[in-house]
Amino acid sequence: MTLRYRQPGVVLTDHRFTVPLDHADPGGETIELYAREVVASDKADRDLPWLLYLQGGPGMPAHRFVGRQAWLERALSEFRVLLLDQRGTGASTPANPQTLPLRGGPAEQADYLTRFRADSIVRDCEAIRPLLTGGAPWTVLGQSFGGFCTVAYLSLAPEGLAAALITGGLPSLHAHADDVYRAAYPRMERKVAAHYARYPQDVERVRRIAEHLLRHDVELPGGHRLTAEAFQSLGAMLGSGDGSHRLHFLLEDAFVLPTPDGLQLSDAFLEQVRQTLTYVSHPLYAVLHEAIYAQDDRPTAWSAERVRAEFPQFDAGRALEEGEAVLLTGETVHPWLFDCDPALRPLREAAEVLAARTEWTPLYDPRRLAANEVPVAAAVYHDDLYVDTGHALETARAIRGLRTWVTDEFEHDGVRAGGTRVLDRLLALVRDEA
Repeated sequence: MTLRYRQPGVVLTDHRFTVPLDHADPGGETIELYAREVVASDKADRDLPWLLYLQGGPGMPAHRFVGRQAWLERALSEFRVLLLDQRGTGASTPANPQTLPLRGGPAEQADYLTRFRADSIVRDCEAIRPLLTGGAPWTVLGQSFGGFCTVAYLSLAPEGLAAALITGGLPSLHAHADDVYRAAYPRMERKVAAHYARYPQDVERVRRIAEHLLRHDVELPGGHRLTAEAFQSLGAMLGSGDGSHRLHFLLEDAFVLPTPDGLQLSDAFLEQVRQTLTYVSHPLYAVLHEAIYAQDDRPTAWSAERVRAEFPQFDAGRALEEGEAVLLTGETVHPWLFDCDPALRPLREAAEVLAARTEWTPLYDPRRLAANEVPVAAAVYHDDLYVDTGHALETARAIRGLRTWVTDEFEHDGVRAGGTRVLDRLLALVRDEA
């Protein structure tokens, strides 16, 4: 039974679908998918085209909007929107430290998780599309990793798409994870330099915090170990439009004095850091993050960690010794995360198996993309912290008919922060109205 209910200005309907765990074995084990339908209150009974939203990630459920927030305002003017909790996330059959032991040991857990990449997500979408649209193609809006899924959709099942809209999510079709991170670390350095130029007082604040963490064992509430490297990963905040400002406010009251033990990081600071760094709500993000780039017989082998060694300027101890600014990092996953974060510790061995895996199926079909007939538009954010602009533009040229909007007006979260503007622009591009 579907459940229908209301929020201000919208009517919501909960949907649950049963799909194969492995679409190559349709008679085998099944999992459940959850999706929330959203339609404008004054259009609830109309026959409207569908727009499927694919969230960034990997391992993130669809955003829980209230009413017509962000891009929904524009989408609801003409679409019935489906917010899908991708397999393993949100209210879909969960894949997390509490459920994965049911699969067996680390090898079995890792094998199970290989079915949670973009190709399986696309086949999930194709399984549920006829049940909702009656077989009609739908428009897909893919944000970040959702854009990776959208490019996989164009490769695997373009017949299911009326149009494809991508925001901050054009992946390289060929790059190994090593290539992704070799391009990423210089971007991280540029973003940190821009932050320090805006807030020069943060140079010394970051140095003091890093020095304290190198000299003391610090535990966050809940048992999370805060090392200097873990602290540096707060640089991921710089990928959002307001991230530099939020980072500055986080840093300004880091220490408390006097205390019986002298200078200490404040409880308030540590709690805010814990909330920012923990993977408790999205463990698949850490476990599968490098696997989203794997397509051949090369293991990812903790790519971000290995490539980081090629950029010694990110070594906090070295920076302190040489009197340099301590650099922060970005969207990278490292093996030490699985020791620092209690939410990830049970998945460490499965993550090791995935990092060593050498049998990965291709996610994209360059030949099919070169012959694409689906209207496609992509917002490419100039110097995006999370997705390399060079890789994105190379892929844009490889997809027939794709139109790009390259802008430095937004950071990676432009589709959220930009309200109706980003979606409106992409729709105009696929309709040749801009």
